[in-house]
Order: sequence, then C-alpha cells, then structure tokens
Amino acid sequence: MSQSSDITHDVLVVGAGLAGTWAAMIASQAGVTDVAILSKLHPLRSHSGAAQGGIAAALNNVRPINPNEKRGDLEPIPPGDDPIDSWELHMKDTIKGSAWLGDQNAIKIMVQDAIDIVYTYEHMGCVFSRTPDGRINQRRFGGHSVPRANFAADWTGHVLLHTVYEQACKQGVKFYSEWYALDLIVEDNVCKGLVAIDITTGELHLMRAKAVMFGTGGYGRAWRITSNATANTGDGVALAYNAGVPLMDMEFVQFHPTGLYRHGILMSEACRGEGGYLVNNSGDRFMEDYAPDRMELAPRDIVSRSEQTEIDEGRGVEADGQGIHLDMRHLGHERILERLPQVREIALKFAGVDIIDHPAPIQPTAHYSMGGIPADVNGQVIRDADGTPVTGFYAAGECACISVHGANRLGTNSLLGASVFGRRAGYAIAEFIQGGAQLQPIQGNPLERNRQRIARFKSDPANGKTESWAAVARELKDTMTTNVGIFRNETRLRKALDDIKRLQEHFGQVRVMDKSARFNTDILGALETKHLLTFSEVIAASALARTESRGAHSRTDHDAPDNGNWLKHTLAHPNDDDGPTLSYKAVDIDWDNHPPEVRKY
Repeated sequence: MSQSSDITHDVLVVGAGLAGTWAAMIASQAGVTDVAILSKLHPLRSHSGAAQGGIAAALNNVRPINPNEKRGDLEPIPPGDDPIDSWELHMKDTIKGSAWLGDQNAIKIMVQDAIDIVYTYEHMGCVFSRTPDGRINQRRFGGHSVPRANFAADWTGHVLLHTVYEQACKQGVKFYSEWYALDLIVEDNVCKGLVAIDITTGELHLMRAKAVMFGTGGYGRAWRITSNATANTGDGVALAYNAGVPLMDMEFVQFHPTGLYRHGILMSEACRGEGGYLVNNSGDRFMEDYAPDRMELAPRDIVSRSEQTEIDEGRGVEADGQGIHLDMRHLGHERILERLPQVREIALKFAGVDIIDHPAPIQPTAHYSMGGIPADVNGQVIRDADGTPVTGFYAAGECACISVHGANRLGTNSLLGASVFGRRAGYAIAEFIQGGAQLQPIQGNPLERNRQRIARFKSDPANGKTESWAAVARELKDTMTTNVGIFRNETRLRKALDDIKRLQEHFGQVRVMDKSARFNTDILGALETKHLLTFSEVIAASALARTESRGAHSRTDHDAPDNGNWLKHTLAHPNDDDGPTLSYKAVDIDWDNHPPEVRKY
C-alpha cells in the first residue's frame, strides 16, 4: 500500500453539521491538537442549516397571554414571576412524544443540558430573535406543553451552524471539504480509520485516526417526497453497518406534516407554532377530529397520519387530491415577514404562492430518522444489547440512536440533541485520546480494495448491458414511499423487501457513464444508491418484525401499541446471506416517575 496516500489525525470527524462540528470543536478546546472534519459538502451546506423553527430549552422567557386558549399571542414573563416551564416538564413531553421508546436516562441528560447549550450558543454570538426586553424569544412547537422553541426567525439551524463553525475554525480544526467517506475500517472491534475520496481530484486516501466520530445526518432520500437535501443518503449508517456495527430502531422514520406539495421542501413547524391552520378541501380545521387539545400542535406523527387520512378519504386539495392547505393569512403581513421570511420565500419560489394572501399546499414528507448507529450518552458506539463499546468509534446527531427520540421526535429536539450529544462526544473523545489511545495497525489493503470497487463501476460489462444507478434509486424511492410510508402492513412491507432484494441484484450490474476522476458525481450517485439499498432493507425488515403501532411506525394490521411484547429497541445486525438478523434491547424507563401511559393529545 502506498504510504503517500495515507493521512493521519488524532481525531477524524465525518460530517460537518452541528453534531460533528461541536465534537471537533470541544475535543480541540479540551487539548487535542490534531482534529479534522471530513464533509462531502462545504461545511456550511450541512443539513443542520436547513432546520428552521427553533432549538428546545426550558428558558421560561415567554408564556401565553391567555393560557386557557389553544392558541393566542405570547408575552414575556416578568423577572421574578413563577416559571411556566422546567426541565422536568420538557422531559415529560419528550418521553410522551417518544411513545415511551426513548431512553429516559438519556432524555434527562438532554433536557438538563438544554438550557446551558442555548446560553452557550448565545455567548458565542448566535443571533436569536428577542423579546421586547431583550431575552431570547420562544414559540410553541408540536408536542411541547409550553412555548419552548428558542428561535432566530425561521433560520435557526442556519445561524447555529454558522456560530459553531466559526468557533471550530477559531480552535484550529482542519476541514476536508468535498471529501466522501467510502469505507469504515473496524477490525477486532477497534475503529482504525476510513478510506475516503477527494471529490475534487478523484484520488483515494487511507485516513487513519485514533478516534473516528460520525455526525453524518439522516437518510430521507430513500423516499420520493422528502424534506432532506440531496446529500442525505444515509452514508454513515450504511458504512457502520457494512463494518459490522448493528443499526438500532431503523423502523422509526418521521414524516413531517408540512412539506411543500410535490417538492417536500420544509415549511417549518414554526408556521403552526406561530398560529397557522391546517385545512382540507372543505376549509375545515380537521385536527379538531384527531387531537382536539393540541390541534395543529400535536406531535408530528399524529398530525401526519391525520393529514394522510384526510387525503386518503378524499378531502385533500390540488388536482390529484394529495395535498392539504396550510393557512397563515390570519397572521398578517407584519408577523409573517418578521417570523417566517424564509418560509414565505420558499412558497413563492417553488409553489408560486404568497402565504400572506393565499394558503400554501403541503403534504406529509419523509423528514427525520429516529434510528441509527447505537451509541451511549457520551457518543460511544456500542455493538450489542450489553453495551459493548466499539473502541475508538463515536456517533451523535441524526445518524446516531442514543435514544432520546424513541418512536417519534418532538420538533426542536433535533438541533438540541445534535448539539448536546455532539458536545458530550467531544469531551469523551478528548478523554479517550488523552488517556493514551494509539494509532492501530490496519490489516489487509482497504485502499486497494476500494480502488477496485471504483474501477468496477467504470468497467464495461462483458454482456454489453448496463444498469443505471439513477433508475435503481428511483425504483427504490417508489417502493419505500408506497410500502414503507406513513401507513404500513405486512403485505406492503414484504413487497418492499422483495423489491429491495431485486434492486440489490440489479445494482450488481450498475455502470457509470462518466469515466473521469475530477468531480465525478456519477460515481458518487452510484455509491450513495448502494447505501440507500443497504439501510432500506434494514428499515423494511425491522418494520415487518415489529407487529404493533408506536409513534411514527403505524401498522394498519396491528393498530395499537403492544407494551407487553414491543416495549424494546430493535438491533439489526448485518448478515450477508439473509439480510439483517434482529435482536432486541431494553428501554431505559423510570417506572416510578414516567411509566408508559395511553398517549393522547
């Protein structure tokens, strides 16, 4: 193996969103001098920047003017008044939102750290929206009992990402922008580095590190309609799985209620937090029939199912009846321009609708991945139900399953979880490095193995025929949308698994047209499609096995939670012959204070 292609760092972080950048920044602050981040995009294009509505924390800065009304404006809480919020209430809301599948020890850490993380952002210079007396402003969000979403208009993720990126640069973190991870090297349960391609040159590199951390984000691109960016192809979870690490709770995929009709582009939950209505083709606010206490601000799994039911029963909007109207006209010109400027711009550009004067067409869209790489509260990746660590491997953010979101994530807990557990992973990594971690020798020749893999995509097949990765991806997205969507059943899930197996076989004949090296997006598309096929099989198999409905996993043939049999996490272990092998892991529950209840809103 050519040593000239080797790159060595103490810490290598894959993914430059909030989780990865927090981890790198903190490890560097804690005294680790050689920290690098690898990103397939420029860091400031990471998908954390697309989050709009807010980051949750019980700051007690605002309260409803009339707490007895379902909606209404907010006012600042005068200093010294009794608070209306607490980390305990935030914890209770999160546990209920998770349908009791979230690990309560991890949830407690997240909500307790929330207040400090938001004030840390503020002290680093994050430009939050403000109350009239200068405090961080808060708005309502679905599933939260009180206003708890700390926001910067509808650009919250954008400003958080810019803030932490600046601090990472200040700490001397090195960034490999437009580099793509091809292969994670885990040998004898020790993570030793990875193989990556420099997209700008096409050159492959062996990147060795004492510790590797994944903050690679979600995988919504497995569905046809999604709020996720084109880069969200689940690379991290697929690489971990291919390296022998199990995936956890992959059946739980959240569909956001308000993706822009036909596009999926996110129309922030802030629209409903500010008082927007959901109406059907008769102009009825139908959420009164599904969640009368919370209406449009019920948790996302409930709102999305309600919308889909309205659509399926013929009460949808648009020519094909597949949409719902999001009506914000009553909020008025001034409030929309102040609080929802990005949302207005998106609706204007992509739907030709000005939300000041007209309702916007929306539909449920694949949005967030509750499952992922199993990790503890310090980001340490684990490989089994006993918590056995994978030495030197860490994960946080959407690619990880810690699990604070359980079966359904509450809005604004994503930016929070990525920040809290990215920071905790940074401290844990620093302790690991400073405790004497060493670079480990690598067996075999992973660099040459991956060079041959790339060469196979460029080779001409013997029979003269070729499969298009784009066609394979399109078929996969169709079957995932039809059969592994909001509503599932055994027949649909088996059909999805059959389709995925067939597409995996077809992928073996995929060849690319572009034979060049520099910026070969044809090769990247093929690699990403292989990752989509890998984890989609895990999602469908895990969903088929879970014969209950819980949170975002809704089975029409098993339409209720089954705590007796299914109050447990799924672990899917790679098995080359027959697809994933499933095992299960207990949920951490405080039975004295937060036992499972009937989940009503």
